Amino acid sequence: MASRRPGHPSVPPVPQHERHASAADVLTRHALDSVDRMTGRADLRLGITDVAPVVSCGAFSARAVVGEHLPITATVFREGHDAVAANVVWTPPTEAGGGPTRTPPGGDGAAQPFHRMERFGDQPDRWLTTVVPDREGRWTYRVEAWSDPLATWHHAVEVKMAAGQGPEELANDLEEGARLLDRVAAEADGDWKERVTDAAAALRDTSRELPARVAPALAEALQHHLHDHPVRELVTPGPEYEVWVDRPRALFGSWYEFFPRSTGPVVDGQATHGTFATSAERLPAVADMGFDVVYLPPIHPIGAVNRKGPNSAQYPGGNPHEIGPDDPGSPWAIGSAEGGHDAVHPQLGTMDDFRAFVARTRELGMEVALDFALQAAPDHPWVEAHPEWFTTKPDGTIAYAENPPKKYQDIYPINFDNDPEGIYAECLRVIRVWIDAGVRIFRVDNPHTKPLNFWHWLIWTVKETDPDVLFLAEAFTRPAMMHQLARIGYTQSYTYFTWRTARGELEDYGSELAANCHYMRPNFFVNTPDILHASLQLGGPPMFKIRAVLAAMMSPTWGVYSGFELFEHVAVRPGSEEYLDSEKYQLRPRDWAAAESSGRSLVPYLRRLNEIRRAHPALQQLRTLRFHSVDNPNLICFSKTDPGSQDAVLVVVALDSHNTQIGTTSLNLPALGLDWYERFTVTDELTGNSWDWGQFNYVELDPYREPAHVFSLTHHRQVQVPPPVA
Repeated sequence: MASRRPGHPSVPPVPQHERHASAADVLTRHALDSVDRMTGRADLRLGITDVAPVVSCGAFSARAVVGEHLPITATVFREGHDAVAANVVWTPPTEAGGGPTRTPPGGDGAAQPFHRMERFGDQPDRWLTTVVPDREGRWTYRVEAWSDPLATWHHAVEVKMAAGQGPEELANDLEEGARLLDRVAAEADGDWKERVTDAAAALRDTSRELPARVAPALAEALQHHLHDHPVRELVTPGPEYEVWVDRPRALFGSWYEFFPRSTGPVVDGQATHGTFATSAERLPAVADMGFDVVYLPPIHPIGAVNRKGPNSAQYPGGNPHEIGPDDPGSPWAIGSAEGGHDAVHPQLGTMDDFRAFVARTRELGMEVALDFALQAAPDHPWVEAHPEWFTTKPDGTIAYAENPPKKYQDIYPINFDNDPEGIYAECLRVIRVWIDAGVRIFRVDNPHTKPLNFWHWLIWTVKETDPDVLFLAEAFTRPAMMHQLARIGYTQSYTYFTWRTARGELEDYGSELAANCHYMRPNFFVNTPDILHASLQLGGPPMFKIRAVLAAMMSPTWGVYSGFELFEHVAVRPGSEEYLDSEKYQLRPRDWAAAESSGRSLVPYLRRLNEIRRAHPALQQLRTLRFHSVDNPNLICFSKTDPGSQDAVLVVVALDSHNTQIGTTSLNLPALGLDWYERFTVTDELTGNSWDWGQFNYVELDPYREPAHVFSLTHHRQVQVPPPVA
């Protein structure tokens, strides 16, 4: 589909007639054959290396979203001193409606979308151009290197004239220039055809003085035209690479997670099971906070066998709580006699009720993300119909899930090595059930415990018919697995953000994610039903603000789990990251109105952060994230810019939630589109206060008043799109 399996040419056997040739001759010939197989040509004329963005040497697609400014870079070089240039051929998913095309003179004769590259950075051979995809799907690009005779001629004439050479010594140069302009004129039309023809005629006009002969050809306006309509010689095409372009929600969005079953009313002091109808009553408040995505844990029937109760208690086993008839169990223990992954929990409602919930979410400008957890409760219909889909122990029992010391007796993992054809088909059928119900985003539970080739197949099979469907990988696992899940097709990834609290950790991790944003898009959740970090347990209300600002401003996509806005912070036991009275195992209704009326609510702050994110395009991307120096390790400073709107945002956050922090910034002003000496105005989007700033600035943050500055900048110059970080 949108990615190719990696392949490497193997060394062929040595033919009989070559067995007496020298080893060097044979190896050289086979090396050239290998180059020819990899590139389609063995006579590479000009040099093209280090092309980006490229994922796994082109085995998988790079990623972008509609409207994103995507930098494409390469190292391009040649022998000798003649000028070399480069362009990108950027091709849309379909031939029709692909935008303006043209054939530069001296090109290969095929009209292609042509984006000329320019040198950038400190390395003379690095080249850059920026493309902006305007539709979803699989785009392709290739870098072309070429000899630039117009630039070579221009430089030679200027140097020779500066050295005092006259028209007689420059006769050949002037005629060469005229002939090059003739080639441009042959492809030009309208006024430009006449202007180029006149410049060629001036070069040949021996009645003029030398400066007058050369001036029309070197005029600024004509040079701009020649830059966009070059003469290309020795055109050397590089390999073709793919970029899969998603809808903008793949990159930017604010997520809110809640359990529909906890939205029921409290009757006589007892929580009652919520429904999709009661959940819909919560949606206006979520929309008012500025969230874009409503993420629901599994909504399927829950197994009765080995069901767990409050605080993960299980009966029997000597736990402090025995399971009662009203304990709802864990939503991730999917399946019972009432149905499996394609069914709705009867206490929540019907499939029609769910469709109505999805429709209401859309009416409020949001969309639903649904948990996709490929595992089964012991009484799931799959267990009886397909026992071969699970792992059987020597004693004949089916293996349940374990993550020592945790045991999940209520969950059976699926064994994808048993009947993969049947499992694959059923998983695809299930996910299409929910696509038909209106779900376009899936948060996938523990994808790192399933085969990579399964996910590669499933994701791209879905995208063949539904390219707008997005997949979030909930994989808190080893970096290699997290990155590979992103490479093979996952749209977004959970990250280590929850555990990154010190400045150095945040800077290193943020820089790493920005460097890999061409295939791995982060989703910074500040908390989850499984993760209540110690910083939130011990940091007090200011730490909730600090973590929200860091997540919302650093990552284009971020999320909160319900209860964060109420400062819920009590763990089940010291040293644990699990919540006391975890909502995973019991109903947990919340009195939102009482919290807001008492002022014990973070709702206004979350609303303001999401307002700022929507107002600033700079915050809706990751690749421009840059960290700035500040002389206090308990302060962190970073910025983001947007090359399309010239928007820039500068953020300073105190990482200590208990003490006032003072420091001095040392800003990298060129990263903000400014010269080192310039002054500019910063306006705090959280408080409305403004200051006059420069490179060095005093900062004082009291976490109990406001632990962060989120500055918008004015009076800054044009921001250039930065290249990918190597």
